[in-house]
Order: sequence, then C-alpha cells, then structure tokens
Amino acid sequence: MAPTDSIEPVAEDNSLGMSHDLSPWGMYKNADIIVKAVMIGLAIASIITWTIWIAKGLELIGAKRRLRGEIAALKRARTLDEASAGAKKEGTLAHLLVHDAMEEMRLSVNSREREGIKERVAFRLERLVAACGRNMSMGTGVLATIGSTAPFVGLFGTVWGIMNSFIGIAKTQTTNLAVVAPGIAEALLATALGLVAAIPAVVIYNVFARSIAGYKAQVSDASAQVLLLVSRDLDHQPAADRVQPPHMVKMG
Repeated sequence: MAPTDSIEPVAEDNSLGMSHDLSPWGMYKNADIIVKAVMIGLAIASIITWTIWIAKGLELIGAKRRLRGEIAALKRARTLDEASAGAKKEGTLAHLLVHDAMEEMRLSVNSREREGIKERVAFRLERLVAACGRNMSMGTGVLATIGSTAPFVGLFGTVWGIMNSFIGIAKTQTTNLAVVAPGIAEALLATALGLVAAIPAVVIYNVFARSIAGYKAQVSDASAQVLLLVSRDLDHQPAADRVQPPHMVKMG
C-alpha cells in the first residue's frame, strides 16, 4: 500500500496543472494584475499601430496622387499667372506655393534686384516644403516609440510573472512542472505580445519613412517648378524695369 500512497500527491498535482486553461485568453485571465495591465497596454499599442498604418497610408496615397497632377499642371504653365489660374483650389500644395510666390513678388514690386527677389521667393518656398514634410510625418513618431519600447514592456511583464511563479513554488514547496508551467507560460505571453506590437510598428515605420521621403521629393519638385516660373517672369520683364548701373556723378 505504501507505493500507492506515494503516487497520490503527484496525481493531485497533475490534475491541478491540467485544470489551467492554457489558451491565450485563459492565460490572460489567470495572470497577475500587473501582467494583465502590461498585456492590455501592449494590445492597445498594437491597435494604435494598425490604425496609424491605415490612416497614414491612405493620406500618403491621396497626397501623392494629387501632387502628381499639380506638378503636371505647373509644368504646363508658362507664367506664374497661368499657374495661379490652374491652382485656384485652396488648400492644395500648388495653391500655397504659387500664391506665396506671388505674394513675395507683390511685396517686392519696387525692387529692381532680381536675384534678391529670387532668393526671398526660394526661402519662402523652402519653408513651405519643410512644413509639408513635418505635417506628413506627424504620427510616425508614435510608431518609433512603440517599436522601441514594446519589447521591454513585454519583458517587464514576463519578469514580473516569473517572479510570482517562483514565489508560488516557494509557497507550495513543489517543483512539479505541471504546477509551475502555467504561471511561466502566462508570463511569457507578455513577451510574445510585446514582439507582436513591436515588429509591425518597426516595419510600418520604415515603410512610412521611405514613402514620406518620396513625398518630400515630389514637394521639392513642385517648389522648383514654381521658382522656375518666378525666374522666367523676372527675365521677361521690360528692359526698363531691369537693374540699371549706377550713374557716376562727376565732381566739378
């Protein structure tokens, strides 16, 4: 009868281990409150990542398509006035670039230094290009933050969960794997969620970085086309409006 008595506690421990639900949802329900908070935070971060991917992806596709049409219209224009007539829709990049250049031309109407006018127009267009790049990059910093911190947040949840598992081992005074394994599995789930949140965030961030760089190049092309029209208009001014050499005054 002695061998039979020695086997009974093991059978009880095995039944205790088998009672755990080892599905992802079951491990979440049985996890410690801190580990649960980590898992919820990582799930929210993953949702934010995919939301930014959809929203920013649609925004980039639409902006690039519109910009291609605007650049083609600017290339067809022969003067700044023609470009202004073709860019009447407010809020478009072509409208901003053309009307900003025309505003500087209006402010510099009494100036006869054509190179100075070109420099001032180029500076204003450069600021608009930089602003467009910043606006398009909004939201991508969140992806970089999630990609860099999510693995460490998941690792924190894992360390906390394993620590609690070892405390449970000390309290129950058993090393039966069937009893210990569920707690360790629940802890490792936090690391898995951290990787699930981080890997897509890093990939999507890199894709957006390349796509936004291409968009900035298109914006620079549109700015260069407007500056070309400005230079052409200045060169076509009447000869009387061009810079005259200073007259030398002879002293009697």
